[in-house]
Order: sequence, then structure tokens, then C-alpha cells
Amino acid sequence: MAVGPLAPRLAALLLLASLGLSRAESWRVQFFHDQDDSELAIHDLVFPSSRRGVAVGSLAEGRRIRPVALLTADGGDHWDVADLKEDALSLYFLNEQLGWMVTDEGLWRSQDSGQSWEKVKKVRGLRRVCFVDASRGWAVGHPKAVYATTDGGLEWSKLPEADQPKSNPEYTTYAWIEFANPRLGIIAGWSHPPRRGESRLPPWMEPERARRQRQWPSLTILLQTPDGGRSWKPSATSMFGRITRLSLNARGQGLALVEFQDTFEWPSEVYGIDLEKNSTTRIFRRKDCAVTDVTVLANGTSYLAGFEPQGTMHESPIPGKVKILRSQDLVSWEEMSVDYRATARRLVFACAGPDLLWVATDTGMILKRSSQ
Repeated sequence: MAVGPLAPRLAALLLLASLGLSRAESWRVQFFHDQDDSELAIHDLVFPSSRRGVAVGSLAEGRRIRPVALLTADGGDHWDVADLKEDALSLYFLNEQLGWMVTDEGLWRSQDSGQSWEKVKKVRGLRRVCFVDASRGWAVGHPKAVYATTDGGLEWSKLPEADQPKSNPEYTTYAWIEFANPRLGIIAGWSHPPRRGESRLPPWMEPERARRQRQWPSLTILLQTPDGGRSWKPSATSMFGRITRLSLNARGQGLALVEFQDTFEWPSEVYGIDLEKNSTTRIFRRKDCAVTDVTVLANGTSYLAGFEPQGTMHESPIPGKVKILRSQDLVSWEEMSVDYRATARRLVFACAGPDLLWVATDTGMILKRSSQ
């Protein structure tokens, strides 16, 4: 007798489930450079607002490689390609109009959403910049380089605390800088002197030799500020891998990405960090997912972007299937649906608030998170 009443309920539940699946989040392509005679590698992507987006990369056409920027003014529905004068490595935008671009030859500034750029500093070795307002910012890079500016990047001075850790500047790189809020910031880097017998060729070119080599620990260096950059406290520790990405919320909680060389068992690990409590906990590692970027949103949702390594060499030049994972609690991770065409060797996130998130690949693709 209970069968009859349950039937319409079951049908309703199935209908709701199907509707829920149709509304499940996925990643759809907004831009794809798919041309037989050229290849586009996107190095960085930012969305300083919901409408304005800027990507930088290199376009290979035969033997010619030229630096380019991609610009959108409608949230990524349409993109314009523009030439750049130098190879761009990374971007930082303070707001929709004002941004900075790090190139292999120096630092550039834009005041019109990336449509035009002016060179403000000629220097090699920089990796990233970060600004807390239009005047005060920091630049990090190699060799053992951290610079500070108080005039929007026109003049720079070396940060004395960056020299305090005992390491050879020739082998020391500060690779990332992140501010959780105008008060709390962190710089991450490493020192990795070459080992005797270490080959200069990439591991994928000498796979047998790479398998015989051990992964050596390197010196990880952190600089932290509790007062908006007026003072920095250095610390150093020996560990396997390199911290290559940090993402923090306004409370100083977030994610740290550690990437390993091919000689290590795992391609990467992700740690949950809390700068206020000075605590770290490993929260993710998988052999079938080489993570290359992480981001934590203001609402606490965390995302990982990576690819599936080809064979045992996760630094292979052959791109692998893109994998994007999401977690609400840093314990369980949900693998999201991604366009089947998406492959990459490196990916970077860009977000404009908790509801708008993009990812770009070094294979010329930009995808947007969608609930449709």
C-alpha cells in the first residue's frame, strides 16, 4: 500500500536530482587559440573586475615568438589580441584601471586596464609584484631580490631583511608575494645550489638518469610582515620541494602550493596555512594530479588547478588532461567537470569576487566556472 504514494515522491526526487546535475558547476571554454600554424602559451591572467580581464603570454608562429596580451571588456565573452614589447611573466592589478606587468626586462605600468603600458623600471630577474595601494608595493625575484617602492614603482630600494637568511644569492629566488589584507603579508622563496653530477638538461630528456637521481631538500625562505610592510621577519627551513604559489583570505588563512622535481614520488602537495596561528597542515597530494595553482575565495571555498601527468614524468613537455578540484572544508575534494579539450602543463587562476572564477592554460585556453 505504500508503493503508490512513494512513486510520485520518487519521481519528484529524480527530477530534482536531474535539475541539480544540470546546474552543477563546470568549466567551459571562453577563449581557445586553436590554430595549426601557431601556439599560444598564457603565462598569467587577472580579472580586476567582473568585466575587465587581461592575460599575457607568448605566441609562437613558426620560428618567431612574440609577446602578446589578451584583453576583454565583457567578462571574457570576447577577447582582443595585442602585441607587447617584452616577454611578460606576471600581472598585478590594484583595481580595474591600475596595473603592473613584470617582464623579462623590467616592470611596466598601465592606467587604462592594460590597453597601454609604460616602462617604469629596467631590471632583470623579477618574478612578481604586489601593491597594497597606488603608491606602496614590493617586487620579488632573482638573485635573492626583494625591492620596495613608495611612489607607485618609479623608484625602488632593496629590502634589507631579504638578505638576512644565510644563502648564496646566485642560487636564491624569491618567487611569490601575497597580502591577505593591508596589514598581513608574506614572501616565499628558496635557495637551491646545484648538486654534483646534476644534469642541466630537463628530466624528460634523460628519463633513466632522472629516475636514478634523488630529490634533495632545498632551503625554503619566508618573509612575513604584520604591519603592512614596515617590518619583515625572515625565517628559513630545509624541505623537499619549492613553494611556488600562495593564496590567502583576509584573515590570513589559505593555501600554499609545493611543487617537486621529477625525481620525487609526488608531483606536488598543497598545505592549508594560517599566518595568524603560524600553522600548516598538508591537505592534498595525488600522483595523478600535478597542481600548478591554488586559490581560496572569500567565502572559504578552495580550488586547485592542475593536470594529469603523462607517464611517470610530471615535467614532460606533453600536456595532460586538466583537473580542477574544489573543497569547502580542505578535507574532501570534488573533481569538477572540465571541457574535454582542455589540456595543459601549467594553469593559473583569476577571480573577481566569490562568484566569478577563471583559469588559463599554457596551451592557449581560458575557461570560466559556470553553473549552467
